[in-house]
Amino acid sequence: MIRKIIQSGNPILRRKSKNIAKVDKKVQEIIRDLKDTLKTQKEPEGVGLAAPQIGKNLNIFIASYKNFQRVVINPEILKISGAKSEKLKVKSKKEILEGCLSLPYYYGPLKRADKITVKYLNEKGEEITEDLEGFDAQIILHEIDHLEGKLFIDRLFEEKKPLYKVDGDEWEEVELS
Repeated sequence: MIRKIIQSGNPILRRKSKNIAKVDKKVQEIIRDLKDTLKTQKEPEGVGLAAPQIGKNLNIFIASYKNFQRVVINPEILKISGAKSEKLKVKSKKEILEGCLSLPYYYGPLKRADKITVKYLNEKGEEITEDLEGFDAQIILHEIDHLEGKLFIDRLFEEKKPLYKVDGDEWEEVELS
């Protein structure tokens, strides 16, 4: 079922999500809802959607970008490379404009980890440990932030980076406070 995407300002997005004890019919229904909702989201288009964004504070999200398709349940980051703590080792880390379906048409340049190792359950309840890098890692980290009650604008604020609002072809810097 296609769900309404909860917008920033709603307290649901600020709550820490709960782990899923068992991948049952109810969890499968949430996965279907996430997939249906993301699939129909065209303007702006999204590459991931977390359960809190459809009103469910559960540790589950989907990622969908080109050949990168994942259902992620109870994620745990095992290793981060290229994060702030290793800043001196990462000289060429580039910023990528990041946005969010809960804050449509707003974007900001963020530096995320180059590579991550993450452990999670897939939609069959199987445990997966996977190394990801580049944009795939950025998607996973963005969605894990949702499960922790964080939005990408929180990261922009931490990094003292600008936020831009897009209106057609116009980009306007917005004050973060």
